[in-house]
Amino acid sequence: MTAPAPTTRRIELTLRKPWLTLYAGIRPTVVMGGRGQPAQWGVGTWQVPTDETVVVGVFLFNRVWRFGRAEFALEPGHAPVVEYRAPMLPFTRGRFRVPAST
Repeated sequence: MTAPAPTTRRIELTLRKPWLTLYAGIRPTVVMGGRGQPAQWGVGTWQVPTDETVVVGVFLFNRVWRFGRAEFALEPGHAPVVEYRAPMLPFTRGRFRVPAST
């Protein structure tokens, strides 16, 4: 017998970069379930399990060090829209927020 396929849902992750930064050409890396995946600035969708808490992380990498790191524990009851804001300076942390309109 085969096990039933796990149910999944899609979340919308918006990656925002400040207008004024002290770094250029840097793209974010999204970490879902411990696996890093390169991403681009803007809106993207990601598939996550419906009934499990998933840790969503984002960091920036400039070939020397990682910066802008932020993590968010996405629980089954959370809204499917999350926003990451990158820092202005290349040695500070980023932040997650859930938009109020959801």
